[in-house]
Amino acid sequence: MKTPILGSSYVARSVNAADARMVNLFPEIVPEAGKEPAFLNRAPGLRLLVTVGTGPIRGVRTVGDYLYVVSGNSLYRVDDSYAVTLLGVVNDIPTPVSMADNGTQVVIACDGPMYVYNILTSVFAQVTDPDFPGALTVSFLDGYFVFIEPNSQKVWVTALNDPLSVDPLEFASAEADPDNLVSSIVDHGQVWLFGTNSVEVWYNSGNIDFPLQRIEGAFNEIGCAATFSVAKMDNSLFWLGSDRRGKGIVYRANGYSGIRVSTHAVEWQIQQYSNIADAVAYTYQQDGHSFYVLSFPTANATWVYDVATQAWHERAGFINGEFTRHRSNCQTYFNNVNAVGDYQNGNIYAFDMEKYSDHDRIQKWLRSWRALPTGQNNLKRTAQHTLQLDCETGVGLTGYSRPENIYLQTESNNFLVTESGDKLIEEQQTVATQGSDPQVMLRWSDDGGHTWSNEHWASMGRIGQYFKRVFWRRLGMTLKLRDRVYEVSGTDPVKVAIVGAELLLDGTNA
Repeated sequence: MKTPILGSSYVARSVNAADARMVNLFPEIVPEAGKEPAFLNRAPGLRLLVTVGTGPIRGVRTVGDYLYVVSGNSLYRVDDSYAVTLLGVVNDIPTPVSMADNGTQVVIACDGPMYVYNILTSVFAQVTDPDFPGALTVSFLDGYFVFIEPNSQKVWVTALNDPLSVDPLEFASAEADPDNLVSSIVDHGQVWLFGTNSVEVWYNSGNIDFPLQRIEGAFNEIGCAATFSVAKMDNSLFWLGSDRRGKGIVYRANGYSGIRVSTHAVEWQIQQYSNIADAVAYTYQQDGHSFYVLSFPTANATWVYDVATQAWHERAGFINGEFTRHRSNCQTYFNNVNAVGDYQNGNIYAFDMEKYSDHDRIQKWLRSWRALPTGQNNLKRTAQHTLQLDCETGVGLTGYSRPENIYLQTESNNFLVTESGDKLIEEQQTVATQGSDPQVMLRWSDDGGHTWSNEHWASMGRIGQYFKRVFWRRLGMTLKLRDRVYEVSGTDPVKVAIVGAELLLDGTNA
């Protein structure tokens, strides 16, 4: 029988109800002529592009042929050959920054202070106008830089094409709801103002006194839980929501309202985190998939929503045997690659579908799922004989380490010959590099996902072994809850494409 390995990540409040975890894998639909209706892809790895400063990477923005990077307390420029130039110093608060530009000026809001780099004159300066109240986020609209004042309901605009100048009367208050503004963004020529409990949308009315005006009816009683969770994608906006009834739901803009895109399982995970106000998000597109990547620094976790499949999965680093938040902190498209910045250091990486590690660290992938399809568990014991993973095989890497000896190989054996040549030992002693014979690790749980068996390894095939079968035998009886959850995972730096899984079992009357 086919066992339902495909799908998305859904680990419910009770793992007895659902324990389908997916880390560093995402589904892709096969609309026609496919072996199965979908398959699981390995998430892209991180390929180092350049190291900029000491980090963390707080913000990135592409303007023309250059990449502008806020790393630690400094602004840098990176050209298309990845040469790095220091431009100026910003505040040293280790939080994300908001960046905007008008083509000739790059503006950086740093949770209060705001800085401007003039591309034409190469002048870097801090906004010191006595009427400047501080900026939490900044965007650009019709010649104005629009910013929100921290801890207030006020939205401001700078002088026309002059972000260093602020008129003391060039502000208004988002007063439809008495909540403070926590974020803002310009989308489709309109300014979205996010409060803790509401959203208002404004437009450029051309008014001489103050150009922005609220759009009648463009008011939503869904606020924002995290300043840097707001991001554009798929001709829309996404954000982590908050209102007077609770918080922790992810929304997508539908007109001027928000529609829920998170699942109960994702929301339950998010609402367990002690702090979600520090969540950071970015979006990117690759191979036709549009991803909303939402990281929670305090909780050390990252969740990803794929518009193409409307499915969620986890992205994760892997340190000391544990999953952590993904290393990426912000994103821009530069030099024909999706470039992301590291939250721990000054590295800028490319998302690379043919890179199977996170730069200098292992990338572990994992998928867990229930052995029986939904609704087919009759609570009787089963003898589960074999599990075969239907995946692309023969993906092993080339390369063997030969530190002291010379190896000769026949079709059936590896022979070890000492350097002196006076002995011939018939043994399997070739030492392979990681990934030359990639392994899949299988575990299972017979109590709904609370405890797990030891790992059982199977090969995905050395390079060119395209007919290799990945399977496990003698899997035993399902006792206890008459229920079984399987889990497969791997760490080898090779391609992973899982099409399905086949389970051979016998039922009993017990």
